[in-house]
Amino acid sequence: MAYSKADVEAKMKKTVKSLQDEFNTIRTGRATPALFDRIQVEAYGSKTPLSQVANISVPEARLVVIQPWDKTVIGDIEKAILASDLSLTPSNDGKVIRLNIPPLNETRRKELVKQAKAVAENFRVSIRNIRRDYNDLLKREQKDTGMTEDQVKKAQDEIQKLTDVAIKDIDKVAAEKEKEILEV
Repeated sequence: MAYSKADVEAKMKKTVKSLQDEFNTIRTGRATPALFDRIQVEAYGSKTPLSQVANISVPEARLVVIQPWDKTVIGDIEKAILASDLSLTPSNDGKVIRLNIPPLNETRRKELVKQAKAVAENFRVSIRNIRRDYNDLLKREQKDTGMTEDQVKKAQDEIQKLTDVAIKDIDKVAAEKEKEILEV
């Protein structure tokens, strides 16, 4: 594998995107369909993502309505929600499941902020690992292909700039999520 600035940038952007996806699954005081992205429903003999067996809508700021396409899996959906780490109690009327998203108390908000900060730090470490891997690759390429010191130094500087941008992006996403968690 040869060094490519585009490859480094793509990997780092993908890591930042993964952080955003991860943050979407952290519950805030607001209802959002993304809360249910990780929920797997035991339906039709296998685990299936909730979004593939039902329509998830948010008619109000604190209400989620889940409407299964097949009414026979409504009980399975309810079980999957109860078994999840969302701490939500579904209300089932036989046709749809309603979930009221209660406002978070101060203690829970602080726990979620701490969790979000830990997740963000793990993604910062991932970015730094990408930097390290490509710097190691450059050193191997220097030995194997005879790259000059200047070429290696220039490439390392490019990698560092991309790392700085990615870390800033992670910090920005983390700050937005923290603000979202703390707003009442």
